Amino acid sequence: MVGRLLPDLAGSGPGGPAVSDPGTTLRSVGGPEPAEPRGRGDLHVHTLASDGLDDIETILAHVMANTDLDVLGIADHERIDGAIAARAIARARGLRLEIIVGEEITTLEGHLLALFLEERVRPFRSMRTTIGEVHEQGGLAIPAHPLFPYPLCAQGWTLRRLVSAGDARVRPDALEAFNPTTFGRLVHTRVGAFAAAHGLATVGNSDAHEAAAIGTGFTTFPGRTAEDMREAILAGTTGWEGSFHRTTSQLPTFGRQLRKYSRDMRAEVGGHVRRDGTGRDLGYPGGRFRPPRPEGAVSVGHPREDAS
Repeated sequence: MVGRLLPDLAGSGPGGPAVSDPGTTLRSVGGPEPAEPRGRGDLHVHTLASDGLDDIETILAHVMANTDLDVLGIADHERIDGAIAARAIARARGLRLEIIVGEEITTLEGHLLALFLEERVRPFRSMRTTIGEVHEQGGLAIPAHPLFPYPLCAQGWTLRRLVSAGDARVRPDALEAFNPTTFGRLVHTRVGAFAAAHGLATVGNSDAHEAAAIGTGFTTFPGRTAEDMREAILAGTTGWEGSFHRTTSQLPTFGRQLRKYSRDMRAEVGGHVRRDGTGRDLGYPGGRFRPPRPEGAVSVGHPREDAS
């Protein structure tokens, strides 16, 4: 499903903006039409628990106040505790927003976005094995920012092997066809064409590492709930919308990430030296304890009261 310009932004001919121009809003050819009732979900968001810059409270507050997302997928690298905490908080507060527990898993052939998890999936194995394990626990498996020529992105030969194997247990459920980062900007047309050629659904996500970026890419689907989203992916009735980041716009984010890593290291070392059972801030109530206590988020209706 190759991206196209929204009708009001497309221009009248060759002089209209190119589909890959940063800041231009794109929409997939397939999926629900804007005039139809539809849900919106951003399924690829990072928190302080991995390489994100904002905690769960900040993320939830931003999404509720500044977006019309119905579903949010928290998908930290190699862990699901932040997502579990976010789901617990959202449910306890009765938010309109549903949280999908996800994980961005590093496989030997690239990053894999796993959704609807209840248990963490081990990294650094083949994508085939990893998809199989995601499916065993009822999750969905979606290669993240594929086809970009970089080791963290699944390449065409890997994806072709998986879809041609004739084994539903190891077949990807969709491809991330829109990702507003450099990874996605240069190849989104190829990803859409690949998905269409192989009968794969497509999704769009922000791959946000800070709250302000959430919703810069999102998936559209018939319905409003997380279960509606799951059914739409499996049925191939999803679409996506989004706009690409400008080339230099992510540089401040990278700088903030470097400062975060430095703080995290100091906090981990400090906790070991003091032997007080604390470590770096994972971004949710109970997230500074060791071991972390994401289940403690269920009782949160007030500001965080972590150990310090």
